[in-house]
Amino acid sequence: MIRRAVLTLALLTATLAGPAFAAEPPPPVTAQDHVLGRADAPVTVIEYASFTCSHCADFHNDVLPAFKARYIDTGKVRLVHRNLPTAPANVAAAAAAVAICAAPGRYFDVAEVFMRDQANLRTTGAKPWFDAGLAASGKTREQIETCLGDPATGAALQAQIEGAQEAGVAGTPSFFVNGKPVADHSLEALSAAVDPLLRR
Repeated sequence: MIRRAVLTLALLTATLAGPAFAAEPPPPVTAQDHVLGRADAPVTVIEYASFTCSHCADFHNDVLPAFKARYIDTGKVRLVHRNLPTAPANVAAAAAAVAICAAPGRYFDVAEVFMRDQANLRTTGAKPWFDAGLAASGKTREQIETCLGDPATGAALQAQIEGAQEAGVAGTPSFFVNGKPVADHSLEALSAAVDPLLRR
């Protein structure tokens, strides 16, 4: 069932190519988004990422813990994670769908596992990687498989992809700080974009 869902979700990623950052800001945050941090945080950072993107894994594994401690845990920033699957796009799209299908409050647990174990894809293949993500989801395999087959899941992922395209996102990870693009995903670059907004 998961393999079939992978093939179905792959169709969503057929038109990912787009221009570099455009003037359009990303779509506004809604209840459908996956948010880490307080809803009333003064700064919103939107990240477009792929679970098969090595630079995205670098951010989540090496930068996010310090960024989270400095800004998210202190109520200064909310991080919105959106998916833009990259090669192999069928695997990335299926992983994104598993995260979307996770139990309430478990999206970032699944994301953490997929990013942490991403390097293992080359040596162990996708099955152990997906199994670890499923284990972190708070749902049974059967529940996840049912959700993967739900058209609403594909529609939610497609909406994230289209939002990225509208904002001119062409690669991952891509970040917007209060609607403005930040080219570098280092802690220093993100801090340079965030800190002036906190002084207003």
